[in-house]
Amino acid sequence: MKINPIKRGYLYLEAWFNYSFGPEWNPLYHLGTLTFFFFWVVLVSGIYLFIFFDTSLNGAYASVEYLTHEQWYLGGVMRSLHRYASDAAIVTILLHMFREFALDRYRGFRWFSWVTGVPTLWFVITLGITGYWLVWDELGLYVAVLSSQLMDALPIVSGSMASNFLEGQLTDRFFTLMGFLHLLGQPVLLIFVLWIHVKRMSHVEISAPRGLAIGSFLALLALSLASPAVSHAPADLNKVPAILNLDWFYLNIYPLLDTVTAGQTWVITIGITMVLMLMPWIPPKKTGPAAVVHLDECNGCGQCAVDCPFDAITVQARTDEARWEYEVVVEDNLCASCGICVGSCHSSNPFRSREKRLETGIDMPQFPIDDVRRQTREALSRLEGDTRILIFGCNHALDASELKSPGVAVLNLICTGMMPPTLVEYALKQGADGVFVTGCRNGDCFYRYGNIWMDKRFEGVRKPILRDRADRSRIMVQRAAETDRKKLQAALAEFQLQIAADKTDSARNLDHA
Repeated sequence: MKINPIKRGYLYLEAWFNYSFGPEWNPLYHLGTLTFFFFWVVLVSGIYLFIFFDTSLNGAYASVEYLTHEQWYLGGVMRSLHRYASDAAIVTILLHMFREFALDRYRGFRWFSWVTGVPTLWFVITLGITGYWLVWDELGLYVAVLSSQLMDALPIVSGSMASNFLEGQLTDRFFTLMGFLHLLGQPVLLIFVLWIHVKRMSHVEISAPRGLAIGSFLALLALSLASPAVSHAPADLNKVPAILNLDWFYLNIYPLLDTVTAGQTWVITIGITMVLMLMPWIPPKKTGPAAVVHLDECNGCGQCAVDCPFDAITVQARTDEARWEYEVVVEDNLCASCGICVGSCHSSNPFRSREKRLETGIDMPQFPIDDVRRQTREALSRLEGDTRILIFGCNHALDASELKSPGVAVLNLICTGMMPPTLVEYALKQGADGVFVTGCRNGDCFYRYGNIWMDKRFEGVRKPILRDRADRSRIMVQRAAETDRKKLQAALAEFQLQIAADKTDSARNLDHA
């Protein structure tokens, strides 16, 4: 199956990071939590800087210089950490957006997260811009004047903000207002926007893995010591600075004002923003039918609601006359159609209802669990040879159908997280010598938690569990993306040899007996 060059390139990059850091610490798998970590560094360092910061027009620059030079051992380090962690947050946000685009995880049911994520980037950038004002050096004055020109170009702003920067017009009150916006107003607004951004997801992680967080902090600290953040000359309303060292992560829009008007700059900025926000529908992507609840088989345990990665399932009081107290309800417009809830339901056990249709408490209409069981039997019936392997694959990873052979059958699922653990045991009971499970790479999942929940079920630490009587030696989990074909083929070949060797050993033991 052909994949677009952007996705292919990204997957190779991701594989290199997996090789260098391992899936657990791969920063590309933790871009969101790393962003939160950098925000924490910015917050803590910002609080320290604020203790010594003078919000008056005449005292701001001197207080920053005191921190930078006289208190370089702590204040200077804090200022540098504040600067570099802010830049790092922009990098991780941009990488996160690129990753979602490259892996096609921004359309369909994910449109809300993408659309709310774009304004989040601008809120972070405006927060950084006001931070440069507060230093009140030549760069701060440059940013303030051009920002005022941009504000004056908006029809909703009355009067001239730029006139504040005429000699003698700028007051401590105006400067204190900017300090309030940067230190309190904008951060509170940013927290609110981030809450909206993750509102449609459950099990949201905001803490980066400890090792990754420590490594990131040490890198920021080393950069702060090697290249401390320093100010330009103090702001002078009568002087035009000859050289300015721009922070291109936050101030990239300002050089544009040298060639176009403020109004044209707004048109360009808003145009880019609108294109980004409309991307989920260029072209649109269908999600698929939502999960359906069968109350006759649902006891209201709520495991599916706990496992749902997108907060689409809730538990409520029972509406029928069953003896159970609760039932689950699916919010259709939130459902990702991943099927993870099917794997969560104890009624999905394929050993049930052997002579009739298998129904479970919650099911996927496009691929019911009864069809999964039936196709499992059909796949096993077509196997030939002495070593018969059944592969359970995933629709969003490498197409396992490419691994078919007379002795290898493949059944692709919406997500391997929809597979009840007893399905593996069922396949072994029905004649498979081995079960090979693949899917999205370790540390990653198209549906966020499909891999994680499946692994925990197999380990027996999350319900429903893979029972102890299942022969683990006949089960292999080897995940692979579209660019990992050779790796997956090698793992399958190794598994086949292992199964063949085990069968030979078993036959010898029987002969000796």
